[in-house]
Amino acid sequence: MISPQQVEAMIQAELPDAQINVQSPDGEHFEVTVVSSQFAGKGLVQQHQLVYSAVQKAMSSEAIHALALKTYTPEAWQSSQ
Repeated sequence: MISPQQVEAMIQAELPDAQINVQSPDGEHFEVTVVSSQFAGKGLVQQHQLVYSAVQKAMSSEAIHALALKTYTPEAWQSSQ
């Protein structure tokens, strides 16, 4: 099992400027929201690929069984609030 804090740390290592919120009811299924300026100019798939690359090791070992992901630029995050 992996903790939400560990998932957050993995993403933070790849996207140092990111604001990250990780929720997990069971330590295998995660809901993650990431806000990063590094998403600017990138499509949704590219944004998700950046996050998936950060947690790839945990996903390939099945420590993370499922990842529901929401990504935003800081501007898009402000608009959604």
